[in-house]
Amino acid sequence: MELLPRQLANPDVKHELIGNSALMRELIRFIGRAARANATVLILGESGTGKELVAGALHRNSLRSAGPFVAVNCAAVPENLIESEFFGHEKGSFTGADALKKGKFELAAGGTLFLDEAGELSLPIQAKLLRALQERHVDRIGGMRPIPTDIRLIAATNCDLESAVAEGSFREDLYYRLNVLSVRTPALRDRREDIPALIRHFLFKHAKEGGGRVVLGTSEEADAILRRYDWPGNVRQLENVIERAVVLGSTKFIVPEDLPREVFRRSPLKSKTLEGAVLDVQREFVENALELAGGSQKKAAAILDRHPKGMNRLLKKLKLKQGS
Repeated sequence: MELLPRQLANPDVKHELIGNSALMRELIRFIGRAARANATVLILGESGTGKELVAGALHRNSLRSAGPFVAVNCAAVPENLIESEFFGHEKGSFTGADALKKGKFELAAGGTLFLDEAGELSLPIQAKLLRALQERHVDRIGGMRPIPTDIRLIAATNCDLESAVAEGSFREDLYYRLNVLSVRTPALRDRREDIPALIRHFLFKHAKEGGGRVVLGTSEEADAILRRYDWPGNVRQLENVIERAVVLGSTKFIVPEDLPREVFRRSPLKSKTLEGAVLDVQREFVENALELAGGSQKKAAAILDRHPKGMNRLLKKLKLKQGS
């Protein structure tokens, strides 16, 4: 498999992010700068944009990398269990507490604790979390002595915490405690140039997991649809679409028939026909390449990995002015 753009962005930063767009390069630079600090990091961004991958990269490149990386999805833990999940409990401290349980703060000692969907925490739990961060110790439910903590905290949310603070649903003091360093993971629609690399990665991954079916890539028509779709579910949704296409497809290429209806229904295509949509996308890519090449048709052909003669035919087909 060819070298993926993620490996080109910054070879000194260990990560599993894919993409070499300007937004991704800036994100990886942030990881490289912030990783070795011990400051709390708040990761903002829509669902499916890779917030946990960023948290994992911050840990992997930190001085705590030999310690544990413990992740908690705050939205997935029932309200009546979250205190025990965070801080642990002693045996017999409540009905059903049949054994001592260490909380995530203890389990993450010497490493990193990642709180995903931190914006979903209730106000009472927010108060207890703030106290644990301020005092650097936790109290197990039913415990008689405080337990010192040694963690780096990373939190993530897809909520607008500033608005939540203004509305009174998120504590202002906790917000400032979490927001020491902050970064936003970009939406996929804002880094469309990374879509081809993501498609290649997911094709390889799911073809391998699906019994070794040979999938060479996407057809020109399917590629056009995938590049123009807005991806409200971001990278997670793209992976699901590719996995589905690998499972249901029957040819060596992903074709439009392998794609779910949603990517057709919401794609902001100007043309009403599939053929017209493909031409729209091709025209946009060629125009961008010509702009990057300073009008040089030969350089634009190289950018698009096209033979110069094929570039001539493509320009005629798209009714674009031929350059030098």
